[in-house]
Amino acid sequence: MQIVNFSEQNSIINQYLAEIRDIEYQKNRLLFRNNIQRIGELEAYEISKTLDYETKNITTPLGVSPVAVPTDEMVLATIFRAGLPFHNGFLNIFDHAGNAFVSAYREYVNDEHTKVGIHVEYLATPSIEGKNLIIADPMLATGGSMELGYKAFLTKGTPKRIHVACVIASPEGISHIKNTFPEDRTTIWCAAIDPGLNEHKYIVPGFGDAGDLCYGGKL
Repeated sequence: MQIVNFSEQNSIINQYLAEIRDIEYQKNRLLFRNNIQRIGELEAYEISKTLDYETKNITTPLGVSPVAVPTDEMVLATIFRAGLPFHNGFLNIFDHAGNAFVSAYREYVNDEHTKVGIHVEYLATPSIEGKNLIIADPMLATGGSMELGYKAFLTKGTPKRIHVACVIASPEGISHIKNTFPEDRTTIWCAAIDPGLNEHKYIVPGFGDAGDLCYGGKL
């Protein structure tokens, strides 16, 4: 399984990531969402390099130009609600893709909030049979919601290839994906890999709760 960590080399993604992490920048939800979306766009561009292409002759006003265009069908999947700005970044690049959505949220199973379950209650997706499936979620923490979302999407077909895309990943989340996703058909894409999780299963140093930072607090 290939892991692409963009923080291993310098790029403009570092600037967006610095602003996403900064507690002062985080006060501006619009800026926060825009930076999440920008990282999605840049990851989508890199993923586009891995697709299958064929050459087509395109008629212009002055002649014919051969252009290599993607032949892979794409489905962009995300997990409500934190994943929406990230998903929009991918959709800006893969504008002809199908779209899939699943509702999954943390469900603490003890009073100390140290044991976490994931609850899935909503699924809307086209067929993913034989397609490239991109599952975009800003935080790959435990990997539990990513796994359950993936299993829900599998009820609609078997993808040709799976791209697990996130802004920040933890070693625990990556290990979970390695153990639960097909080794030969999965690539993990992330802007950074942080040291680990705290007792509440949040990535540290991370940037906090992506959903709350994008859309405000919840009851």
